[in-house]
Amino acid sequence: MPREAEPSINERTFILQALQENIRLDGRSIDAYRPLEISFGEDYGAVDVRLGKTRVLVRASASVTAPSPDRRFDGIFTISTEVSPLASPAFEVGRSTHLETHLSHVLDLTLRRSSALPTESLCLLASRSVWSLLLTVHILAHDGSLLPCASIAALAALAHFRLPATSVRGEEVTVYGLSEREPVPLSLLHWPICLSIWTFADSDGAGGAAAADQMLLDATLREEQVCAGAVLVAANGEGEVCLVQKQGGVPTDARLLLRCVDAAVSKVKELAQVVKTALELDAKKRDRGGILGVELRSANER
Repeated sequence: MPREAEPSINERTFILQALQENIRLDGRSIDAYRPLEISFGEDYGAVDVRLGKTRVLVRASASVTAPSPDRRFDGIFTISTEVSPLASPAFEVGRSTHLETHLSHVLDLTLRRSSALPTESLCLLASRSVWSLLLTVHILAHDGSLLPCASIAALAALAHFRLPATSVRGEEVTVYGLSEREPVPLSLLHWPICLSIWTFADSDGAGGAAAADQMLLDATLREEQVCAGAVLVAANGEGEVCLVQKQGGVPTDARLLLRCVDAAVSKVKELAQVVKTALELDAKKRDRGGILGVELRSANER
């Protein structure tokens, strides 16, 4: 299986020594994020997010289906990830990587198991018809902090997506098109975002006390490759922590772990506001006469 090119010994030593002096190769501070760009497609639920050179495209889709026999009152919410060799030489077509599996698992923990979207709200007719919501995450470019970028994109897609309006008469479910009735937004209870906080060993690779006292936000791919460990923290805009996970590497001191959680909670509030601002701007662009305005604009364009 192909692998990412590892940094040389001199390059690794240089990056670690710079980090010990709170210096990063791109000039950012230790807790600064790269420019975050969020753009929405013409269809609801299509979101393109760029975090520096990392790029993730997410598409949400829904269809009416029968519920699971053991969960008759719950809809179905599934998250799928797809990687492309264009994103990284380490990705191959048709072969699942550890990174892809881990990304799907963490997104599932962050969004589905934290009940950000209650599956009960996807039920149309108990035991007969429910919405099956699929969130497909496409990795287009990988230059570090892939999980935070994918988490932001997935949350933005859920907040942007609209379900077609429906009506139930007896045991018959009618689904209306966009030209018939206004679509309905999803019932999100909270907005969780998962961030990765990286910890570094000292420059000689000994992994001593200095390793447990250095943390870094929004690491680039080169910085990730020289890291000594990572802590995943998922939280929402209200400061509630949904997930804390230690990913291997050197032991992490309890005080450093608390610092990582505090830094992630503070940064999540900022990122959630960025997502909300992008959604508001997109809503203003779309809100020009409602459905009738959309139909008239489409006719004029034709």
